[in-house]
Amino acid sequence: MTVTRTFDLLERLKTNFPSKDALAGKYDGTWIKFGTDQYIENVNNVSYGLLESGVRKGDKIATIFSNNRPEWNFLDFGISQIGAVHVPVYPTISDDDQKFILEHSDAVYVFVSDKNIFNKIKPFAGGITAIKKIYSISKTEGADCWTDIIELGRANASKHKDELEKIKSAISSHDLLTIIYTSGTTGTPKGVMLTHNNLVTNFIETSYIQPLEYGHKILSFLPLCHVYERMMTYHFQYKGISIYYAENPGAIMDNIKEIKPDGFNTVPLLLERIYLKIVDIGKDLTGIKKKIFFWALDLGFQYELKGRSQWYELKRKIADTLVFSKWRKAIGGNVKIIVCGGSSLQPRLSRIFWAAGIPILEGYGLTETSPVIAVSHYDPDLIKFGAVGPVLKGVQVKLDEDGEILCKGPNVMPGYYKDPEYTQKVVDKEGWFHTGDIGAFEDKKFLKITDRKKEIFKLSSGKYIAPQVIENKFKASTFINNIMVAGENKKFAGAIISPNFTSLHSWALKHKIHFRDNKALVQNPEVIARIQEEVNEINETLGHWEHIKRFRLVYEEWSPLTGELSPTLKLKRKALYAKYDYLLKEIYGNPE
Repeated sequence: MTVTRTFDLLERLKTNFPSKDALAGKYDGTWIKFGTDQYIENVNNVSYGLLESGVRKGDKIATIFSNNRPEWNFLDFGISQIGAVHVPVYPTISDDDQKFILEHSDAVYVFVSDKNIFNKIKPFAGGITAIKKIYSISKTEGADCWTDIIELGRANASKHKDELEKIKSAISSHDLLTIIYTSGTTGTPKGVMLTHNNLVTNFIETSYIQPLEYGHKILSFLPLCHVYERMMTYHFQYKGISIYYAENPGAIMDNIKEIKPDGFNTVPLLLERIYLKIVDIGKDLTGIKKKIFFWALDLGFQYELKGRSQWYELKRKIADTLVFSKWRKAIGGNVKIIVCGGSSLQPRLSRIFWAAGIPILEGYGLTETSPVIAVSHYDPDLIKFGAVGPVLKGVQVKLDEDGEILCKGPNVMPGYYKDPEYTQKVVDKEGWFHTGDIGAFEDKKFLKITDRKKEIFKLSSGKYIAPQVIENKFKASTFINNIMVAGENKKFAGAIISPNFTSLHSWALKHKIHFRDNKALVQNPEVIARIQEEVNEINETLGHWEHIKRFRLVYEEWSPLTGELSPTLKLKRKALYAKYDYLLKEIYGNPE
């Protein structure tokens, strides 16, 4: 059947891809599977229950989930097929941002995943007049249980069945589906309005690119409130792929071993952590095993998608038998594809995973573009290491005079909620959305992202610095988890570095360096000297004006919860500048 609205996926699943495990979640240690019929029944009961509660087309309903679970899908489709608007909210953003979103979106109902989220929003949600009730998925004292909606719907199914069909048939592909508030590294969140057509065209076009199909299963762990994981959830259902939801971020590797997925979505930071754990295992080996491990690693870094010599392939097969096969086993043994997005991926990571028989497809996009603008294909002719891939079919891209990426197509949002003025700033009169990213085309077809336009700065010498490019090179080091490059209007580039403490602890133990805690560790002269070696080595790959002349180590590990990173794991530069102002003054307090 033709899919023009997201909820059309349900009929497509029923007709083409009936399954006993369309969705699955882990509850109290046991995987609970929802077959296609049960899935559709739950969605319809949500719709009936909401209609009985007085929800009408255009009403806004918010969800705040701390982890992915099948109930999110029941609510998502149950909301959309009555013409209401789903407003997913990040659980990790500040109270002020959550309050702003719930007020600004005009949400009438809020569904939370558990008591922690309920207790977080309860103090301010009660003062938002539009909110009628808060429901919790897990039983929570003081909150209504979401099953009340299911039971209300079941009791009134006959009353609303015909009404629901009339509402569904009247919903246009260009009707508003969702408002997704940008996580924002600075300023107030913006409500991105997306239609059914925005997301439908994106998940249909991307569905032709990767090899998974009906009968395969994936593990989902990236937040469903983010457009990337949400679109891919629709994408997988369009192809009849079963979706298993990880219990929580800490259980991902255990869940991978349990269900042996055929693929999953991730972001570069998580992929880097997987790689670093693998390297740490190699470092603990001894003798010939250690030599073989790092020989295989070096071989992997030389991997090319095409034109590999027979001699290289012979060596790679040996490396596969001795080393790479164990990597695949560690991630379940069945992974055929990993989709990576959210920020730039180190080319060396793409090479090593492809060499290990774990293909990585990198994509690029924004919330405002639903999200994919360009993406690598499974076909070696349509992928290039270091670039995000060809522009998605049906989407247009051009580069402005300053290199900014402009996008036009069915994936571009109609605008920001209640903010036509800002909409006009980013979408010009010809319909081109100005992404704010700087890019270039390689080989005339592969889009490469070089930096954020607003983050590029100039040294006092007049030389430009693109911090993301430099930061990505430094994050390839096993000793560096995160880094922020600074130096606007200064004589030289400096940096604040958050080390990879797993690697640093191993190194310190090996070199008999005693330390009380991470704070003491980063102040140790030998540690600073070791990081300086890394900095010197990476500086050699940069232009002389891009060299990091001075840096400071910090003992904090950056995360969305502690405020240094956005929910999509991007640097919150404004927050970092404020937090480490004293260190930046140390770096630039004296003449070069």
